[in-house]
Amino acid sequence: MYQEEQRPDHGPLAGFTVGVTAARRADELGALLRRRGAAVLHAPALRIVPLADDGELLAATEDIVRRAPDVAVATTAIGFRGWVAAADGWGLGEDLLSRLGGVRILARGPKVKGAVRAAGLTEEWSPSSESMAEVLERLLEEGVDGLRIAVQLHGEPLPGFVESLREGGAEVVGVPVYRWMPPEDIAPVDRLLDAAVARALDAVTFTSAPAAASLLSRAEERGLLAELLAALGHDVLPACVGPVTALPLQARGIDTVQPERFRLGPLVQLLCRELPGRARSLPVAGHRVEIRGHAVLVDGDLRPVPPAGMSLLRALARRPGWVVARSDLLRALPGSGRDEHAVETAMARLRTALGTPKLIQTVVKRGYRLALDPAAETKYADG
Repeated sequence: MYQEEQRPDHGPLAGFTVGVTAARRADELGALLRRRGAAVLHAPALRIVPLADDGELLAATEDIVRRAPDVAVATTAIGFRGWVAAADGWGLGEDLLSRLGGVRILARGPKVKGAVRAAGLTEEWSPSSESMAEVLERLLEEGVDGLRIAVQLHGEPLPGFVESLREGGAEVVGVPVYRWMPPEDIAPVDRLLDAAVARALDAVTFTSAPAAASLLSRAEERGLLAELLAALGHDVLPACVGPVTALPLQARGIDTVQPERFRLGPLVQLLCRELPGRARSLPVAGHRVEIRGHAVLVDGDLRPVPPAGMSLLRALARRPGWVVARSDLLRALPGSGRDEHAVETAMARLRTALGTPKLIQTVVKRGYRLALDPAAETKYADG
């Protein structure tokens, strides 16, 4: 009967479009998604501004050189390297490394650990989860009362981390190595917002809380916040690399999905499970039809479909097997006006794209219907 297996020439994300809001490591994330078949819309919601000439970073560095902390927490590799490079530029590099050489260093993950060792230092501990929550838990369990702790801030406020250390009795020295700023070119962000609101995206990925907050802020500036929240709440899957990243979305009542390990690879693997699971799959005219974002799998064979055709197909699939009037299909077509001939044109292109014309039946003087198999008629009778 139905050929359930996917063809080997496309990946699990084929037919889906994923938005990427990352500024840092966006190329890596985009490559991982494309390798699995996704179309990628990249719109960096922020840009990273190093603070090598920033007075705040200089003051923190001089403070640490004058009086060494008991503990230093390194949070990002790029930030730690930038801090050491900035200190070198001020003539404080050797003094800083000398001070940190006698300090207990906690590194958030493997890349940070590599940056610490490249500077000639050795970390005391690093969590396998790369979670700041685990770093905080370890510090609080050991006790921080009376300790002086230097925390490398990485452009975002690390919600609760610094506050919890201070409540535990620690003196915290924040080291702001770089800041997140709005992108110089806002046009890609606007294109991503428009695509999300139009449901032309299947998912949006977030790898930092500031990027999520920035996207929401831009939507509010354009008067699109309510529409964006509606899209993220129902049709466009928001996928975050971890719980801290998800906070701005959760504050707006948006549920997100997150991998167990807070890294890019597991984030992509999560999408490979989630998006195909959300696709509509129907038995039609002896074939298995799976409706994805911008394409359809017909017996596992990937068939790209034009946007107008996808609009018609989704309208038919809402009540599979039932006749949908031309007037209703016309309303489903974006920007089609009042000419029902536009439905016939789009329908012809849809049938051509599907490669199996009998999937959609014309019902004379009434409209069109998906040729749902008789055994499935009862199951889908209520749409």
